Amino acid sequence: MPSMANDIIELQMEIPADQQSNIFGKLDEHLKLIERTLHVSLILRDSTLKILGTEAKAQQAQKLLKDLLTMAQRGNTITSQNVSYALSLAIEAAGKTLSEIDSDVICNTIQGRPIRPKTLGQKKYVDQIRKKMIVFGIGPAGTGKTYLAMAMAVTAFRNEEVSRIILTRPAIEAGEKLGFLPGDLQSKIDPYLRPLYDALYQIMGPESYAKNMERGLIEVAPLAYMRGRTLDNAFIILDEAQNTTPAQMKMFLTRIGFGSKVIVTGDATQKDLPKETESGLDVAMKILRNIDEIGFCELSSKDVVRHPLVQKIVQAYETYETSHGNTKKFRRLSRNNNDSRNSERSTDQENKSS
Repeated sequence: MPSMANDIIELQMEIPADQQSNIFGKLDEHLKLIERTLHVSLILRDSTLKILGTEAKAQQAQKLLKDLLTMAQRGNTITSQNVSYALSLAIEAAGKTLSEIDSDVICNTIQGRPIRPKTLGQKKYVDQIRKKMIVFGIGPAGTGKTYLAMAMAVTAFRNEEVSRIILTRPAIEAGEKLGFLPGDLQSKIDPYLRPLYDALYQIMGPESYAKNMERGLIEVAPLAYMRGRTLDNAFIILDEAQNTTPAQMKMFLTRIGFGSKVIVTGDATQKDLPKETESGLDVAMKILRNIDEIGFCELSSKDVVRHPLVQKIVQAYETYETSHGNTKKFRRLSRNNNDSRNSERSTDQENKSS
């Protein structure tokens, strides 16, 4: 007798006509992706969507489509990346839906666009920032580490939870020697701090940023400027922390005063330090893990929210580096074993000759 679990059932739900093009995608590409991934059939009649599949798969598809409908009704544009991520959450039974993650609005940009976490990893990162005094956000490019930290900083500043925002990063070239840069000191360091300026302009607007900068309430400076200071009642962000030395990281973390919150962001795979120089981020992750007031959030390629191609590039590099690292480790072990066997042979020959 065939299992009831494999019987095909039909579920129905209403999709308003004004939301159909957004949810279904261009040429129904979102529906086709859901059908392929969950092995269901989706049939639209007027505003009624029929879902055909096994009980488990049909219910999964219905829950996912309701989730996308909720997001669409909030004014979101549903993208293929949204659908793919919602599918991965459904398959992994992550316990959170995309609309639940999407409901956490941090603040709005100057144009009125809401800034919110877009993945489960980003949601955990934002929650850690709310709970902990110091948070390390580690992950590849495009995971929103700096941008979300910046949004949290602006929100705390607007709510008068802190009296100023301090943004810093090591002034180190990304694998190139730029040589002598013209202009005064500010002109020389501005290129290194440009990503921080860009995020502030987008969230606060240039006028608000310039006014608060002039009053000394927002400070953007290279890491070297932090030495000798005590930073009270401030929201401090250290960006590109993988390019700090252990001494610089210790110096930075010991600047923290009362009423301050610190976010340290970095990508351990993109170091620009000289060869044989250990990263301060790597050292800090090893020795500070057991301190309760410090949180660690490790984002992955699943949390990349830039163009989908960026996610594929990050995944390709992760796969290559993992296999390449394992190959190098295997070669090193083989070399050590060979050296050990050669040493034993030499000892045996010496014993025989004597």
